[in-house]
Amino acid sequence: MIPVENIAALYEIYRQHPSVQTDTRKLKQGDIFFALKGPNFNGNAYAEQALAAGAACAVVDEAAYYTQPDKMVLVPDVLQALQQLANTHRRTLQIPFLAITGTNGKTTTKELVNAVLSSHFKTVATAGNLNNHIGVPLTLLSIPPDTQLAVIEMGANHQREIAGYCEVAMPTHGLITNIGKAHLEGFGGPEGVKIAKGELYDYLRTHNGTAFVCTDYDYLLPMAKGIATVITYGSRHADHQGHAVTGPALLSVALDGDASPVQTNLVGAYNTPNVLAAVTIGRYFGVPEASIRAALEAYMPSNNRSQVMQQGTNTIIMDAYNANPSSMRAAIENFAGIDAPKKVLLLGGMMELGEDSIREHQALVDLLQQTHWHAVVLVGGDFSKVKHPYLFLPDAAAAHNWLAQQQYQHAYLLIKGSRSVGMEKVL
Repeated sequence: MIPVENIAALYEIYRQHPSVQTDTRKLKQGDIFFALKGPNFNGNAYAEQALAAGAACAVVDEAAYYTQPDKMVLVPDVLQALQQLANTHRRTLQIPFLAITGTNGKTTTKELVNAVLSSHFKTVATAGNLNNHIGVPLTLLSIPPDTQLAVIEMGANHQREIAGYCEVAMPTHGLITNIGKAHLEGFGGPEGVKIAKGELYDYLRTHNGTAFVCTDYDYLLPMAKGIATVITYGSRHADHQGHAVTGPALLSVALDGDASPVQTNLVGAYNTPNVLAAVTIGRYFGVPEASIRAALEAYMPSNNRSQVMQQGTNTIIMDAYNANPSSMRAAIENFAGIDAPKKVLLLGGMMELGEDSIREHQALVDLLQQTHWHAVVLVGGDFSKVKHPYLFLPDAAAAHNWLAQQQYQHAYLLIKGSRSVGMEKVL
């Protein structure tokens, strides 16, 4: 571990230059450059380049690259220094910190919560999906002193990861969106996923925290037992209730006690808990009802998450940021419920499912066969290893060529798949 005095000295530099960067291509004048290492790169080799580009300081962990002592800080481990610096900064901020994790919907929920809270407070939230061991500390270090609320997204693909993020971010409030089948290989199966995501509840339980819990998932309330304050939301038996209103594609949510539903720009009833979470958290922190509604109705999804696009006469649901058995099933069931004469699915393979992969891909094929579709195209991954009556193509480029040849008119298309398949390339 890095000596405390080194972190204290580094924090003094950060106070003078409160902007951190790990990529020289994104470096701005006055940034502190952290020379992180990866399997295929060594950031130490770019330290001098960062200083030449205007960095105020470079943090390195190899003596061979410690060439400018007046502008460099040498530490035992750059990643640990980044995380400890973030924790040092976190301890100076006496504000609510809301951590969000879960299998599906955590980025959408974070964006909705941020939209609601930002309408009334100076709020900082995780940018994009910077929710890993690098993204969490970078988010913390992006929080200026006058911030009133912070929203930190936490992703994980193995156990003890969320616990580690909690030690750095020290959340006062937390939310688990749901627990499904994702990263099964790293978690060691479905039960491992529950244990890993539950690490957020464990932290809140031992630190007198507050949890926002969705009652639509029967496993969350028992997991939250013992947490000092539990606020519930859901379609029934909850402090804050609401339900999806059926429509052609975009989701409307009727809130108990409100005369008119909230009209969102999101696709699918499976986003209802995400909307209710934002409503609940907004109310908890005192955001006016009118501001909550306006923020939710103005929010536009991006980055290939639950986006509805018009391309000529065709309506396209682009939900290609990621996929796992839980989210894929929800998307298919929602698409099946849309009233449209010509429905086409282009589904990419699901990754990181380990020994469950073939079984989960076959289960999706079985689900698909319960509904009549105009066309189904399965793309890449373990869809090549299961029995199905549909067209299989090896990659997104081939799917793009196939779609271009079809010349569809007045069709509804669902495009979804794991990140590594790159299903957005279909368009």
